[in-house]
Amino acid sequence: MSYEIGIQTLRLEPTERLAHTEYCSNYGLVRAITGVDPQSDGSAWQTFYDAWDIDLLWVTNDGPASWGKRGRVTDMGHAEFLEGGIDRRDTIYCPFQNVEEVLAFDAVEEYGLPNDAELIAYYEQAYRNSQSNHPERVYPGGYYKTIVSGLIQTFGWEMLLEAAADHQRFDQVIEGFFQLSLHHYRAQAKTSIEVFICHDDMVWTQGPFMRPDFYRRSIFPRYQKLWEVLHQAGKTILYCSDGTWTEFVDDIADAGADGFIFEPTTSLDYIVERYGKTHVIVSSKVDCRTLTFGTYEAIQAEIDDTLALAKGCPGFVFAVGNHIPSNVPIDNALFYFDYLSQRWKR
Repeated sequence: MSYEIGIQTLRLEPTERLAHTEYCSNYGLVRAITGVDPQSDGSAWQTFYDAWDIDLLWVTNDGPASWGKRGRVTDMGHAEFLEGGIDRRDTIYCPFQNVEEVLAFDAVEEYGLPNDAELIAYYEQAYRNSQSNHPERVYPGGYYKTIVSGLIQTFGWEMLLEAAADHQRFDQVIEGFFQLSLHHYRAQAKTSIEVFICHDDMVWTQGPFMRPDFYRRSIFPRYQKLWEVLHQAGKTILYCSDGTWTEFVDDIADAGADGFIFEPTTSLDYIVERYGKTHVIVSSKVDCRTLTFGTYEAIQAEIDDTLALAKGCPGFVFAVGNHIPSNVPIDNALFYFDYLSQRWKR
């Protein structure tokens, strides 16, 4: 692990090897590497990060108080994802009775805007404490519920999709979520963070769930305004979305993102071809489905295909782009890292 490798990569400066990060919730893998149970001893994660040479952590922070404590949010329940299904939740509740209630919703009025000075102080202290606890890694600022992810949390999928059919009125609903995000972006821009992760799950695996022209009219111009605030403060912006958004890569770049964090379903080849020399790229062709169900040879092939592209990109951060979840066999995960770490020198 190396803070220097992480920050130099994010600045597109030369490094001795590719930078590395992972999004891992595989407790069995962490236990196998560290000998410690991460569910009972938080030090296991630090040991895991050290052992796997993690240079950049994936972090966002939506502020000191959740929306559920300040106003209405939808609970869509939660499927089993973590080991033993400890995260399963069967509670399903939507506080909105009809689409008209959604189209009349004002996020700023509902949730309020935290005091400026208190919010800045909160973010600064959170960053300083966390970076101090992770001196060998880049610890970014970030925001999870930027616009679309905020809409999903508040309305749930069914109400969101019904309301989004009325583009003109729904744009006004989006404006409220934008203003809420802007307030938090401005606060984080005034802190000591060097890097900011803008998270917003704006598409599905199949691609956009709204008309592409609506994204270009109502979503991406608002991203640009959010990112201008951070750029004026000298921050590096990494844009992160799950799903397949190859058709929007150029839009995201034009809006001002300095880098992209994405799953293997979004085209790594296209992003490297267009932005490999100019932008940070956090991903790979390694798919968690291959780690779960594939052979060593299949895993090796995806690593090799990635390395052939990555070593020509100064801002490349290698990662399994769609997570290392609990059902990935430990032997496969160990093979993945062992094979990668022997070949990632530039």
